Amino acid sequence: MKTIKDWESILAAVRGIVTFRILPDPEIVDLLDHSEALEYEEGEPIVEQGEISPYFFGIAEGTVAVSVGEGDKKAYVNSLGAGDIFGEAGIFMSVPRTATVTAQERAIIVKVHRTELAGFLKRHPESGNKMLLVFIYGLLRKLKLADQELAYERKSDLAQEDVDAMVANLFGEKG
Repeated sequence: MKTIKDWESILAAVRGIVTFRILPDPEIVDLLDHSEALEYEEGEPIVEQGEISPYFFGIAEGTVAVSVGEGDKKAYVNSLGAGDIFGEAGIFMSVPRTATVTAQERAIIVKVHRTELAGFLKRHPESGNKMLLVFIYGLLRKLKLADQELAYERKSDLAQEDVDAMVANLFGEKG
């Protein structure tokens, strides 16, 4: 990972990040002046599951993989690309990260600390409120998708009657 010092070289890409595209350029630059832009190479971890971190991240360029679990039990969840954000719960709460995020290719990531975001909200309340609405919408969307996944998993589970019938059939008992 290396730090990018020249905002001008990535400003066009940063404008495409969902939470930044609603901001006028002077406010984007103000937020960038209080943030970090980092370049990751393929395979480099950006966020590790279980760590506590007060940052949210925006993908200016590249693609990242989201996975859960460790070692042999690591499971791919999805990919995120330019314009997407992740880790936004970290600006609201100090809780362990729920997933590992790794660069799938060279990626430029904007990393914003919660205190820097709070300062931005004070300096630019109207734009800050719009950003918060984008965060809330994104978190609610993720919650809805998780609820749908849980409902699907429960629906596909075997009912107790089905298990009883299989056991009865296996042992020649009448069900």
